[in-house]
Amino acid sequence: MTTLVTQFQPNDTDLSQSRQVIPSLKFIVFSMGNLHLALRIESVYKVVDHTPIYSSGLNHVGVAHLGDREVTVVDLYWRFFKQSPIQESSTGGYLIVVRNTTGDLYGIPVTDTPILMEIPLSAIRLLPESYRRADTLEVASHVAVIPQDKESITVFLLDVDLLMPIFQEIGTLTNKV
Repeated sequence: MTTLVTQFQPNDTDLSQSRQVIPSLKFIVFSMGNLHLALRIESVYKVVDHTPIYSSGLNHVGVAHLGDREVTVVDLYWRFFKQSPIQESSTGGYLIVVRNTTGDLYGIPVTDTPILMEIPLSAIRLLPESYRRADTLEVASHVAVIPQDKESITVFLLDVDLLMPIFQEIGTLTNKV
């Protein structure tokens, strides 16, 4: 996907525009703790307002009713930080529903409103393998540095295929029941 960026030239008196196409990708960006995370828009099935999540609370996995379907909900906040504000706050928040490569739906609860953002390809960098092996963010494959008014924002780009082992682990747990 590309974005058309229009730049006005300071010496143009007739306001003619010169156009520059900047290649970019669309992401759903959300906060989790002190991190900014993102998922490619193609992997997001939908984002819904808070919906009740039913769980025993033992393994930080639950289920939510989404229309006529049941969606397995994974508390990524707990996966990353070993604590969860999601259970503390049973109202508010959103559920980002992602579709994995096999077509299964999984929900990721977030407390703040996710936003749609186009990120230029030039801002996206590959995360070093050594970092991914050493950190709980092994599910992030790339990072984007996005300039803002006062300082840049670092966004970790989650890879649905790297989330698969977490989802498969959940599948294994649910199949044992």
